[in-house]
Parts: sequence; C-alpha cells; structure tokens
Amino acid sequence: MLNKAILMGRLTRDPELRYTPNGNVPVVTFTLAVDRNYSGNGRERQTDFIDIVAWRRQAEFVSQWFTKGMMAIVVGSIQSRRWQDKNGNNRTSIEVVADEIQFGETKKSRESNMGYQGGYQDSYSPAPQQAPAARPVPSFDMPAGGSDFSEISDDDGEVPF
Repeated sequence: MLNKAILMGRLTRDPELRYTPNGNVPVVTFTLAVDRNYSGNGRERQTDFIDIVAWRRQAEFVSQWFTKGMMAIVVGSIQSRRWQDKNGNNRTSIEVVADEIQFGETKKSRESNMGYQGGYQDSYSPAPQQAPAARPVPSFDMPAGGSDFSEISDDDGEVPF
C-alpha cells in the first residue's frame, strides 16, 4: 500500500508544541493553507486547510523555526483519527503525520516578498519570477574518424528482451 502526501503551503498560525502525558515526547500541530492547482471559470483559486502533526525532533525543529505565514513543504502520510467530543458525539479528524518538513522559501525572499509582513494573507501572490539567463548549449560533436563506436545494425527490428 502507498500512503504519501506532499504538500506546500503557508502556516495559518504559529505551531503549537506539547508533550505526551509522560512528558518526554514532543509533538507539534499546525495547519497548512494549500492552494488547489485549479480554479473554475472566473472563480478564485480555492484553498484547503490541512492539519499537520509532527513528532520528536521534527516537532522541536518546527516549533523553533516556523511561524505563522511561513511557507513550508511537508512530506508525510495521511491518517484518520476517531474521537468523542465533550457532548459524546463521534468525530473523525484527517491529518498528515509529517516525516519531513522543509522551508518553502528563503528568509531573504520571505522578507522581500512584496510587503509581506510575516502573517498569513488570503491574497498572497508570489513575486514574479525572472526567467533564467540563457546558457550556451554544450557541443557534443563526435570527432571525424577514429571513433570506437559503431552503429548497430537493425536486422529484424525485435527488441532482445
């Protein structure tokens, strides 16, 4: 079976670091705002809000270095959890348990991002990207004569496997 989620989005709030009841295993939770790749005709792009959970060293890393509004890349697995609320109603939560969490942008680009002030913004749009400068294409011309390579004859057109 395969259960792998790869997400890139902005934190909607500061990560919340807690510890397990015995007090020795850190766990952090946060929500990632992820834009969908498509939008309907003339409609705004929709955003999904995905709950993320990270444990141990990942939890400490996120708690120390990530804040509301920062772009993060999360790789993990989707997990469902059933529980009862205060009124005894059965509830289900879907969340991503993070295996890897990385910065989604550099500090320099985050600070110069068109007046971006460090908080989640519904109307965030990234700064326009400049096309990379054209590089010269390397030449792979074979030297005339004296090559150790020869063309393979296509005797019957069949693939040998």
